[in-house]
Amino acid sequence: MTGTLRSSTHPPLPPTTEADRFNRLRLLRSRRVGVATFHRLIAEHGSAAVALEALPEVARAAGVTDYAICPEGVIHAELKAARAVKARMLCLGDQDYPASLATLDDAPPILWAVGDTSILTRPMVALVGARNASSLGTRMARKLAADLSAAGYVIVSGLARGVDAAAYHAAIEVGTVAVLGGGVDVIYPNENAELFHAIGAKGLRLSEQPIGLQPQARHFPARNRIISGLSRAVVVVEAAAKSGSLITAENALAQGREVFAVPGHPFDGRAGGCNALIRDGATLIRGAEDVIAGLMPLVDEAPELPLAPILQPQRSFEDNKELNKQILSRLGPSPIAEDQLIRDMKSAPNLIAPVLIALELDGAIQRHVGGLVSRL
Repeated sequence: MTGTLRSSTHPPLPPTTEADRFNRLRLLRSRRVGVATFHRLIAEHGSAAVALEALPEVARAAGVTDYAICPEGVIHAELKAARAVKARMLCLGDQDYPASLATLDDAPPILWAVGDTSILTRPMVALVGARNASSLGTRMARKLAADLSAAGYVIVSGLARGVDAAAYHAAIEVGTVAVLGGGVDVIYPNENAELFHAIGAKGLRLSEQPIGLQPQARHFPARNRIISGLSRAVVVVEAAAKSGSLITAENALAQGREVFAVPGHPFDGRAGGCNALIRDGATLIRGAEDVIAGLMPLVDEAPELPLAPILQPQRSFEDNKELNKQILSRLGPSPIAEDQLIRDMKSAPNLIAPVLIALELDGAIQRHVGGLVSRL
C-alpha cells in the first residue's frame, strides 16, 4: 500500500541565527500556537521575530484580550535544560534537519536531538506494533530489525514496550532512531531506561516536545507522524483493530510512504489491525526481503521549486465575523480535512487561513495531525 507523495508547502527558510532560533522556539511555545499556526505565521510575516510582534494583535483580533506571548525566561530555561542533557536543536531549514520531514505540511518546526544526527541522512524504515506483543510478534520484530539493519536501513520506532523494544534490541549496534512522546530527556516507560540511554549513545533520540516534559496521551498521535515521516516505509508487526500503530500507518499513507504488515491468526486480537491493513491494500510481508523488494528501486523525487511568499490581506475581526460563523457552522467535533473545508467554503485559501489562525488562538477550533481541523 502506497500513499501519494506531496511537495512541501513551506516557503524556503534562510539559515538560522541564534536570535532566530530563540524566537522560533518562543513562538512555538506561545499559548495556542501549534505546528500549523506556527507555519502560517511564518508564511505571513516572514520571520519568527515579526510573527511574535504581530501575535498579540492577531489574538486581539480573534477576541482574546489577555493574550501574552511566551516569556523569554521560559525559553532561556529550556535552552539551559537542553545544554544540560546535551540536546541539539534542529530547526526546519537547517542543513541537518531530516529532509524527509521537511516536505510535510505539518513538519515539526523544531526538534530536540540527543545522539548522532548523521543517522538522519541514512534510509530509514519504521517498525511498530503492539505493546503487549506475543512471543511470535517479538521474535518477528527482532528478525525484521536485524535483517533490515544488515541491509543498510536505520530502524525508527517509538521506544514503547513490546514490538518497539524488541526491534531496538536487535538493531541498536547498527544505529536506531527513537522518537519520543515526551521530552527528549524523559525516560518512558521506565522499563526501557537501559535502551533509552543506549540509543542516545549509539543512535539518536528525537522529540518535538519541550525538554523535561512528561508524555501525555495526546502527544503520541503527533509523535507517530514523525515516526512515519522520517521513514521510507512503515512495517506493522502486531496491532489491534484500534491502536497507535494504525495511526502511524495512516500517517504513512497520507505522507506517501509504503505500508507493510505482518499477517496474523484471525482469532488473535493483536493481529486484527495488521489483517485489516492487508485487506485494505497494505503489502503482506513474510520477512525483511519482502520489505526490501517493496522499496526497490528507490526513485528520486523531482526537485522542488521555490515557493513565492503568500501575502495575506489585512482584515479586521468585524470584517471576518461572517466568515467565522460560516466556518464554525461547517465544523463539528469530528475532524475534517482543512483542504476540504476550504473547498466547501468556495473561498480562496489565503482568506480562510488567517481566520483559522484567529479561531485557533481564540480556542474555538482545534487542529489535528494530518491537516485535520475540528470545532471545540
